[in-house]
Amino acid sequence: MTTMEKSLLSGIPSKVDTNVTLGLIKAGRVGPQHLQAIKDLTTFNDERISDWLDISVKTYRSYKKQDHPVIKARIKEQTVMTLSLIKHGIEVFETKERFSEWLTKENFFFDKKAPIDYMNTNSGIKFIDDRLTALEYGDNV
Repeated sequence: MTTMEKSLLSGIPSKVDTNVTLGLIKAGRVGPQHLQAIKDLTTFNDERISDWLDISVKTYRSYKKQDHPVIKARIKEQTVMTLSLIKHGIEVFETKERFSEWLTKENFFFDKKAPIDYMNTNSGIKFIDDRLTALEYGDNV
């Protein structure tokens, strides 16, 4: 990760934490730079990321612009949770490429689907994050 990415992620929890997420949103500390960070910290395209956020590609691209005045709270929440998951995944797998590879492979614990298929809901993000924690403690899938 670059110094800028590390700085941006410094306030983002290393594991999905709804209390911290809510605090960041209420404090007004989530903005366009966080939406851009999702793109910068993954190997995925705007279409995939906008699907996770349940918005159009055009809206995602608009939200990433520094001059965008208002980002909906729901999108901010999903953004912080996604960044927390990405941060945790990179810590577990050591690179964004290895984490991305794991996200896209079929997995027994995800009903033989890829974990990435669960990224479009907050509960899905939390479920993926829980699996990352299990991997840290010795699960091998």
